[in-house]
Amino acid sequence: MGGQKLAQDIRRVLVERGDPGYERARAGTGWTQITPPRYPDVIVSVGSVDDVREAVALARSRGLTIAVRAGGHSWGGSPPRDGGMLIDLSRLRRHTVDDGSATVEPGVTCHDLTRALAARDHAFPVAHRGSVALSGLVLGGGLGWNSRAWGPACAGLEAIEAVTATGETIRCSEHENPDLLWAARGGGPGFFAAVTSFRLGLRHLPPAIMTTRYVFPLADIEDVASWTDEIAAAVPANVELSVALTTAERDADDGSPPPRVVVVTATAFSCAWSDAIRCLEPLRDCPFAGRALVRQIDQPTPFTVLFTGSDALWPAGRRAGADSLWVNDGLAAVLPAIARHVEGAPSAESVVVASPAPGGPARAPVPDMAFSPLGRIHIGCYAMWQDRSADGANLAWLHETVAAAEPLAAGHYVAEADLAAEPCRARRSFTAAAWDRLQSLRTRYDPDGVFETYPQP
Repeated sequence: MGGQKLAQDIRRVLVERGDPGYERARAGTGWTQITPPRYPDVIVSVGSVDDVREAVALARSRGLTIAVRAGGHSWGGSPPRDGGMLIDLSRLRRHTVDDGSATVEPGVTCHDLTRALAARDHAFPVAHRGSVALSGLVLGGGLGWNSRAWGPACAGLEAIEAVTATGETIRCSEHENPDLLWAARGGGPGFFAAVTSFRLGLRHLPPAIMTTRYVFPLADIEDVASWTDEIAAAVPANVELSVALTTAERDADDGSPPPRVVVVTATAFSCAWSDAIRCLEPLRDCPFAGRALVRQIDQPTPFTVLFTGSDALWPAGRRAGADSLWVNDGLAAVLPAIARHVEGAPSAESVVVASPAPGGPARAPVPDMAFSPLGRIHIGCYAMWQDRSADGANLAWLHETVAAAEPLAAGHYVAEADLAAEPCRARRSFTAAAWDRLQSLRTRYDPDGVFETYPQP
């Protein structure tokens, strides 16, 4: 049935397992070069909300369970499942911006949205990589830019339109179907509907964005981690702070492997340059600044330029795996143990990033949401490499590195956790109350199990 059209509409292409274009369509469902060994029976690329409704109706008529993808940035490759139907929403990329809000379809990327918002002096806590689609970011919670001040991306979700398991299109807001809106705010890849539109509450684009960055040898991790704990307590919420354990950049290749380093980055999102300088003041007097390999102080950093550094940290076209942890202990308690594993990483491109948990505007209540930041600090471990023959060594490194921090873990971040590692991973990505409510809502909105739940081992 290759190339079959639904309702004779050429915008909708259905590919079944065994068709000539099937493997290309399956491989295109993710952004890394590793395609999980899972094989949907049917992959449907939709071009409208009507397409989504008809795809759901077709799945029900065939008894197929449904999984959904938009940008395909899931590190663990959550969208493709064995059997069933995969609905690809990536072609739905329309967006409009009004004063104070934006309406976006699921395939709109963070880079697309940022450009559109900047033209109106607006901003949103978009993902750190511009190619991430808004759908996965918001449904996964969204640890985006400036989230200590603006909150996670899902906190800015004001309304959605979604196609339910019955094929009905419904609107969800604080006044209509508010419980489904709650689940869409961070419910993750187990969300039990296909969201076709998001309405986002926007922020004013800060006119002064400034970055201070230090690079130290990885051997200095204990001093750096302790100092960064002090900095985290001293800088205001509008300073995004991160610590990356990675590999140094080289201007010239002298034949020796580049050293492992620890990078401390602080970015202030401020109303004026003088305020940005004040916000970054605690970083100016590092007691061991003389040991820094690189020291950049108070560098202006336009919002769109922020993507450049992140894209270099997580380059495209790589084989990759990731896992995440929430911890409540300080960086000094957890990073030295992880650093020993980073030192011996089989790939120089692998990286560990630690950052404080998202907050939210001090004068605004945090909306009710499924997203569960279970610790004070988020630790993200990312294995990246290029040689297919090195898959085993790099994935083993990832598991060993996460295991080193596991004794301090308070849970996982659902958007970046290796949910298929063990059955309890999805449950351990939410508070007990949030998990129970998600299961109750799934029973209510999808009693027949039309939509796939969280990935399982």
